[in-house]
Amino acid sequence: MVAIRGYHAHIYFDPDELDTARAFADAAKNEFGVPVGHFHTTPVGPHPRGSCQLTLRPEQFEKFASWAPKARGGLTIFAHGLSGDDLADHTRYVIWFGQSEPLDLTIFN
Repeated sequence: MVAIRGYHAHIYFDPDELDTARAFADAAKNEFGVPVGHFHTTPVGPHPRGSCQLTLRPEQFEKFASWAPKARGGLTIFAHGLSGDDLADHTRYVIWFGQSEPLDLTIFN
């Protein structure tokens, strides 16, 4: 069994959804005390659109996973475990809240 030491939840957004993404991030920070990363307005890493990363401890993720589907509105949230294997984290240990999107996995080669 793989040890998952935490989770990242990436808020995906288009330019016209930036305010909505910020509001979701603020709500997550207030609800769970999670750190909120930088708002990238263009694709970065494997992520296909603008994104912002939330970092969750394992004990926070269960509550987040119950809260996010209702709180996300129309945003897509890509969440993945942190096992130490970046490729597996982005392909095997994933949960999508909303429509899944193709990732650029070539960065892991």
